[in-house]
Amino acid sequence: MMAANKVSVIAPLLAQWRNIGKVVARNYSTTQECVSLTHMEGNQKGVAVLSMKRHEAKNAISRQMASEMKEAVLSVKFNNDVRVLVIRSEVPRVFCAGADLKERVKMRPEEVGPFVAGLRQLLGDLEELPQPTVAALDGAALGGGLEMALACCLRTASSTAKLGLVETGLAIIPGAGGTQRLPRLIGACRAKELIYTSKILDGLQAASYGLVNYAVDQNDNGDAAYLKALELAEQIASQGPIAVRMAKLAINKGMQVDLHSGMAYEESYYSRVIPTKDRIEGLTAFKEKRRPQFKGE
Repeated sequence: MMAANKVSVIAPLLAQWRNIGKVVARNYSTTQECVSLTHMEGNQKGVAVLSMKRHEAKNAISRQMASEMKEAVLSVKFNNDVRVLVIRSEVPRVFCAGADLKERVKMRPEEVGPFVAGLRQLLGDLEELPQPTVAALDGAALGGGLEMALACCLRTASSTAKLGLVETGLAIIPGAGGTQRLPRLIGACRAKELIYTSKILDGLQAASYGLVNYAVDQNDNGDAAYLKALELAEQIASQGPIAVRMAKLAINKGMQVDLHSGMAYEESYYSRVIPTKDRIEGLTAFKEKRRPQFKGE
């Protein structure tokens, strides 16, 4: 039964990519919310969860969905109370099917470039958020869906997830950062293999490639990767928020330059945590043998 369920989910997604010429355009409602943003409480205070819920299209990224995601990302960027962002799907067995090809097939050629550029910018904005981000992959993340996950700091996947940059099977290439982020993450040779062949990995294979941080056995509710992502987010949110943001900047900037220049970045961002109240709180809490209460100041 499990194998049948996998086939029933993956086959339509692959058909969407490989048989675009046969796609019959379908109009989706523009009034239904595609994404939602939830701010967690209790032990998970400081964690925000961006949920994709475009059920009828397997979270395929339409103009409306891209617009809603951009708004959500911007709201997180300027909210100092958010210490970590988790991205998940509420659609069973699917994270994101990539670009909405049923919408794309209706676009004029001159519209395609600007749309892909906008999607590339959206994922760039996601990557450049000051807060750490975690993608929870409890289902298929294909094409732009995987590119979205690659723009996040960390990734968790269920063992039954399906991950792949499958664009060459459509005679195009990953256009929202996949050709750049994937080789930086897993190395050029393996990235070339996956992109050239449109190969799809399950969660365990993705972990062995270094594509995801954790691969966990799927549970009966189909949210094992999400629960692992929340666990990671809770751990991150308990750390000094300014320090975590500076660490993210130091790592991201340093990875783009030589070691000597990277050390200069580290020194620069370290200097920003020295005058913070959180640093003093951390030292005081250590001395008093208690948990620190960081306020992001």
